Amino acid sequence: MSKVLICISLCTALIYTSCSSKKEEKEEEIKFLVTSPLKTDTTVIRNYVCQIRAIQHIEVRALERGYLQEIFVDEGQFVKKGQMMFQIMPLILQAEMQKAQAEANFAEIEFLTTKKLTDSNVVSSNELALAKAKFDKAKAELSLAQTHLNFTEIRAPFDGIMDKFQVRLGSLLNEGDLLTTLSDNSKLWVYFNVPEAEYLDYRTKINKDSLLKVKLLMANNELFDFPGVVETIEADFNNETGNIAFRATFPNPNALLRHGETGNVMVTASLKNAVIIPQKATFEILEKKYVFVVGKDNVVTQREITINSEMPDLYVIGKGLSENEKIMLEGIRKVKDGDKIEFNYEDPKKVIANLKVYVE
Repeated sequence: MSKVLICISLCTALIYTSCSSKKEEKEEEIKFLVTSPLKTDTTVIRNYVCQIRAIQHIEVRALERGYLQEIFVDEGQFVKKGQMMFQIMPLILQAEMQKAQAEANFAEIEFLTTKKLTDSNVVSSNELALAKAKFDKAKAELSLAQTHLNFTEIRAPFDGIMDKFQVRLGSLLNEGDLLTTLSDNSKLWVYFNVPEAEYLDYRTKINKDSLLKVKLLMANNELFDFPGVVETIEADFNNETGNIAFRATFPNPNALLRHGETGNVMVTASLKNAVIIPQKATFEILEKKYVFVVGKDNVVTQREITINSEMPDLYVIGKGLSENEKIMLEGIRKVKDGDKIEFNYEDPKKVIANLKVYVE
């Protein structure tokens, strides 16, 4: 009988111990990790989608009507200023220039003869003035004919890279027809749009005598080797977008970048007394960001926040949180507004130290 009682007591003890252990585990499972926003000085990198433009990019067009007689360059070729590119058949214009030259020679002889007669008082000074006018007109017509003839030779107006041909050898060209385009890629103008608040940050925090330095992330996610500077800001904001256009100039000594490419301009900005939180402490509803704030009696309240800047793993808060408040760091999908929770608190500096980003 005593053995039976001993066995019952042992079984009861084991069951009680097992239940107590499961209860403790359950209590531990419902404890959530909580932290606070961290207020500190930091730097953020802001990215802006950009359009890359050559410092000079022009259309090369025919200035005279005629057949395309010669093409001296190729598509994609680098050409020097003054280099011959195209030749339009000049036969008619050459004939017109020869005619103008002959008329100019005749007018010159007539003028010189009249001048001798005037010096000998044979003819009046009025006749000399008339001969001089005819000579000047003939020279002007010769100069005009020479100019038209020169227009049949299409030369590069600056050093640059040829684009594809819009015409082929032997094509009949009309005045103004597009032949190709030419780009000077030695420097690049990179355009990007900046929101009003960030524009004010840049203008107030950067010395007026200095230029905003930026970097370029290319389409292959590689950083361009050479930094650029913002030299120009447009005069007006776009009322529809609330943005203003910046223009950064980048050197392009290796001719890597071309007109028409895209990328991202990266601007490093210093923030004083920024309030930052881990991104994983937030959740999104209808494109708005929220956190769960732990208030009195450990009750959680859903609160909307605004984001000023974004870094890997971190958000810089604009409005909605102060450094002294507590927010849920983990388990935000397991609670709802108004729930009472048990939690373990972790210092925000320790939390952020375990993330990828390091705050200065």
